[in-house]
Amino acid sequence: GDILDDYLRTDGVWILTRNKQFYKANNEKECAEKCEAERNFICRAFLFTRKILQCLTLAENAKMTVMFNSTDAILYEKKIYLLQCKRGIGKDYRGMEAKTRRGIPCQKWAEKTPHNPNYTPEKHPNAGLDENYCRNPDEDESGPWCYTTDPATRFDYCNIPECEGQCMQCNGEDYHGEVSRTESGLECQRWDAQEPHMHGFTLKHFPEKDLKMNYCRNPDGELRPWCFTTSPTKRWEYCNIPRCTTHQAVSARGSQCLSGKGEGYRGRIAITESGNACQHWNTQFPHKHGWRPDRYPCKGLEENYCRNPDGEKRPWCYTINSSVRWEYCAIPHCDGTELEIAGMSNVPVQVPLSEECYRGKGQSYRGTTSTTVSGKKCQAWNSMFPHRHEKTPDRFPNADLRENYCRNPDGDNSPWCFTTDPSMTWEYCNLKRCDDHTQE
Repeated sequence: GDILDDYLRTDGVWILTRNKQFYKANNEKECAEKCEAERNFICRAFLFTRKILQCLTLAENAKMTVMFNSTDAILYEKKIYLLQCKRGIGKDYRGMEAKTRRGIPCQKWAEKTPHNPNYTPEKHPNAGLDENYCRNPDEDESGPWCYTTDPATRFDYCNIPECEGQCMQCNGEDYHGEVSRTESGLECQRWDAQEPHMHGFTLKHFPEKDLKMNYCRNPDGELRPWCFTTSPTKRWEYCNIPRCTTHQAVSARGSQCLSGKGEGYRGRIAITESGNACQHWNTQFPHKHGWRPDRYPCKGLEENYCRNPDGEKRPWCYTINSSVRWEYCAIPHCDGTELEIAGMSNVPVQVPLSEECYRGKGQSYRGTTSTTVSGKKCQAWNSMFPHRHEKTPDRFPNADLRENYCRNPDGDNSPWCFTTDPSMTWEYCNLKRCDDHTQE
């Protein structure tokens, strides 16, 4: 991968640092190579100025010193030194914890009192044995440790939390980690703040979404966690959160029958209740759609099996019949009762929730798009902030005004929403009309 992938980028800042080295470099990659090769100190970050092509390798990062604005500078911090948790046994832990699990301060690795160490910076130059920080130079199964400043205790383990919360399962809907910068390095705005961006994503309107501090979250079914930024010129942006390498066990996974709405159904029925064969999820013919398996890895979108990825009434699928876009499937109940299909023909057809196109004026659109044509986030329909309005779920009970999804409750030209930007009351949504020719 790119050498810069190991660094967190922040534009327009400078940090005050004592230990630094000046170099000439044509670009950020060359500067990163200087940081990797630095032998005068442990390089935790570097500053690059584009105008004069100056590269400064730094012993400190923003967690260790003062940061201030500097228009032309770009700060790159090594991610490994920003991580305050351990992965596995913590061999690569480079955080700044410096006391044992019992609270005893650690002895500096370079010192010989009160304990004469076997592991020193000279003997193990690549183990990160700087200052008195907890480390795991011998790959101890119990994790990072240190020599202690208590003469009666030679060494002890440190209480370093696991990094499980720092990665995301699926699309990050349940991500509760503490990443608070966007993928381009911008700091996130606090969810309970309305500056520099006013919005409706508050704890009051989304109480189950863990909208605390300024941590990246996915409250609205986006592809991955995001946040509003502290930059006045960038309203919101995705966050760069790695996927977890281990998958959480999901109790409903593997269910071969219908329980609840069938979101955990993983059986192999691939035919609709009227007898239409299901279209494969990874194909776009005869029907174009947004439920691609690569975008929704935890929804069980295998082959052409009936699934319920979007909280519909029960499992469904797109059909291979070009004139029938989608239909429910007949899945037997887990309690043994037969699924009642009688009267289902009277149920009004709803488009499944992740449609990325609309028909006619889009009054039947039931997708989960919640972004306007200019990229603004939608305001929740049950919220009166930042815009007061009368398009509420109780006044339009058949318009499916859920969450902050784009809808057309009033017969406008296409689906729209109120925006979370106080300077723009409403806007049409970033949706295309379904291409009937393509589907035929």
